[in-house]
Order: sequence, then structure tokens, then C-alpha cells
Amino acid sequence: MAAEPSESLAEALERMYPELAPVRRIADDPVYLVGGAVRDLLLERGRADIDLVVVGDAAALASQLGADVVLHERFGTAKVKLDGHELDIAAARSESYLKRGALPVVEPATEIEADLARRDFTINAMAIPLRGEPRLIDPHGGRDDLAARQLRVLHDDSFLDDPTRAIRAARYAARFGFELEPRTGKLLRGADLGAVSANRRDAELLRLAGEEKAPRGFELVAEWGLWPLADHAGELVPRAAKLLGEEPWRKLGLPRDRVLFTAALEPFSDEPALAERQPSIPSEAVALASGHSLLELLIARALGAEWLDRYIDEWRGVELEIDGSDLISAGVPEGPAVGRGLQEALRRKLDGEICGREQELVTALEAAGGDDGVA
Repeated sequence: MAAEPSESLAEALERMYPELAPVRRIADDPVYLVGGAVRDLLLERGRADIDLVVVGDAAALASQLGADVVLHERFGTAKVKLDGHELDIAAARSESYLKRGALPVVEPATEIEADLARRDFTINAMAIPLRGEPRLIDPHGGRDDLAARQLRVLHDDSFLDDPTRAIRAARYAARFGFELEPRTGKLLRGADLGAVSANRRDAELLRLAGEEKAPRGFELVAEWGLWPLADHAGELVPRAAKLLGEEPWRKLGLPRDRVLFTAALEPFSDEPALAERQPSIPSEAVALASGHSLLELLIARALGAEWLDRYIDEWRGVELEIDGSDLISAGVPEGPAVGRGLQEALRRKLDGEICGREQELVTALEAAGGDDGVA
């Protein structure tokens, strides 16, 4: 971790977040860098999302910066684009929970310590003031927990107030290789994810799925008994993650979070059947894959359908040089016969039986004839 002296913090801030210089110059109210950016600065992990807290008017500071601003009045927050970087600016606030698992009641806070006290883990409850000499504000011992490589909640009701913090614990533990502080580990067992809405729960699980070390994160979700995973998720998630980085699947640009979320949590329908099949010719492979999304096909590949590599790389992109208008011009009436002819031509092209426009047209016309009587 970085050294403690304020000079080191000042140098680190200038190096990692030079876009904060105008914030330091123009802010009228006390403003602080908080959360993950402070944590990762101390861990020397590079840049993180920039979260600022103002003891005052967040919207006013956002406007002073002269950048594009999106306001969220309920939480007193603003999202600002500055010098190509996105900053989240929030008014300092405290929170209370009227009901377990419900969204918090938000009240303005007059000091940064009250805002830090509402956060999930000590390692995320640190701040650096941007006015005056930079120094570390760490009322809950987050720096010590970073050194101990552990996650610790700020109070005993943390997981009762917001059970989704348990999923966040899995995300951070996987990302940093941290362990749960012993009492936090006991408290986490009381997290009831059934007490929050499915949307909130799934949003946190989707964030976990987007992590580089998502497979480990889902292992922890299962190990801690937080939420039931799909059958074979322990094997399927790392396989799917590996495929996303390999050709031909990498070039598809499938969203990592959605793929791994599906692999970990959603029941399968046809994917296991695809994995059990072994098509003997390309046209059979195309017929089997037809109607399935690319995400479903990747899951099937992760389940063992190796033939899908060639489908994605070769057969999926095979197209005819002719189209329906060519058949109609040759006398085939509009209707099912056109589709039948094109389908047969594509089948034979996939299987290497024909090649070129002329052979495609002859094949399609022959297949389109059938019951319609077209020669």
C-alpha cells in the first residue's frame, strides 16, 4: 500500500486523478474523494470510478464545473463528464432503514464522517479532502483492514439493513483475494436475500458476474449459502468465462456479465441437448443451432458442444449468392416454394455439394418445383 504522509497522497492524487484539479480550485463547500477510488489508491491498483462527496450542494458544484450534468434529486447526486472522465458527485448524507431490506431513508449530513458511516465495508469508508492538504480520513480502520486483507462491516445490522451487501462481499473478496473478518463472516450468514426485490438482488449478482474473477465470486456465493446457483454452475461459469476470451467466441462481443449471470443462475432448456448432439454434416449443425441466441450457444459450448466452434467460425456465415428475387424472376411463384428452394440450395452449399451462383440457382429451382410444378 501507499505510504501514509500527506505528500504521498497529494502526489498519488495528482498522478492518478489530474481531472480533480479544477474541483479543488473552484469548490466552495468541503469536497472529498471517497470509496473505491481511495481504497484503490492505497492499494496502488490504478484508477477506479471517481466518487465525490460534498458537504453542501452537489448540484451547485456540478454546475460550477461547467460540464454536462445529470441530476438525481432523490439522493442529491449528480453525474458529471469532465475532461473525458465521469465523476459522481453526491451531497453528504446519512441513511436509516425503516424496514429490513428496504431502500434507506436519506437525510443530509453536515460532516463527512456521517456519510462514511453509512457505507458497506471499512475499506470503502475512507475519504481524502480535496480542499487543503490531502490526508486520509479513516474513522473505521479501513486502512488496517486493507493491510490485513480482510472485509469488515461497520456495524452488526449491516447485512440486515441491506442483504445485498453480502453479494458485494463476495465480489470484493474475489476481486482482492480478501477474507471475511471473523465477526463479519458470522453476521453474513444472517443475510436474507429474499428480503430484497428480485431487481436489486439480480443487479448485484450481475455486477458480480461482470468481474474479472467472477467464477471465484460465485464460488463464494455458493460456499456462504447466499443464493442457490444453477446445476453445474461451479464448472460452467469458469468454462464460459474462458470461452469469452477465446476465438471464435471472443469476436462476438457477448456481454460478460450477462453470460456469466446466465451460466451461474438461470436454468437451462435446450442447451444440454445441444451439448449431447454431434452433427455429422454442416447443414445438420446449422439446423441444430438455428433459433438459439448466441448466448445460449455459448452456454451449450461450455457444456461440451465442441462442434459449435466451427458453426460460429465457419458455417454461421455461409450465405447464398442468390435470393428470392432470382427465383421469382425465373418463374417461381411467391410463397413457400421460394423458401423451400433457397433452403435446399443453402443446405447443399453448406455440405459442399454445390458451388457458385449458377449451381445455387439450378438447385433452388429444382427444389422449388416440387408440388408447384415449376421446372
